[in-house]
Amino acid sequence: MGIKELFGSGEHLTTLQMAVRAFVMFFITLALIRFAGMRIFGKRTAFDNILVIMLGAVLARGVVGASPFFSTVAAAAVMVVVHKILALLAMRHVWVGKIVKGIHRPLYQNGKFNEEHMRITGISKDDVMEGVRLELHSNSLDDVKEAILEKNGQVSVIENKKE
Repeated sequence: MGIKELFGSGEHLTTLQMAVRAFVMFFITLALIRFAGMRIFGKRTAFDNILVIMLGAVLARGVVGASPFFSTVAAAAVMVVVHKILALLAMRHVWVGKIVKGIHRPLYQNGKFNEEHMRITGISKDDVMEGVRLELHSNSLDDVKEAILEKNGQVSVIENKKE
């Protein structure tokens, strides 16, 4: 049985052909993720989530035969390289980082909510309080110095120093 018979072509694949494609694609995906770096799973920013979603969507097409196998691998490789280049540029140039990764926004400071940042981000006072409860195990802003919406969408809370 040759490679053509093992891989098949088009959308009419046998169970064995799809299984072989999935087996090979698993290792290709692993290599691509290793090259991209573990930040794509650790940071969870929109910049990283886009790569994860698109990789899954594109590579799945190669497994099920909706697109040619090697074309999907090539497309995925280009996405990973672009992601890696943008990540490196963002490390060196703050303005690139702001464009591709976004910025953090203070939501609560000096005893006041920042209504403008809350409106821009779609974060409510209840969302801020959820962050306070999760991080400080408190239901009061008395212990909060600052609450910030981070680039990954999480609300981080800085506690007032107790003397």
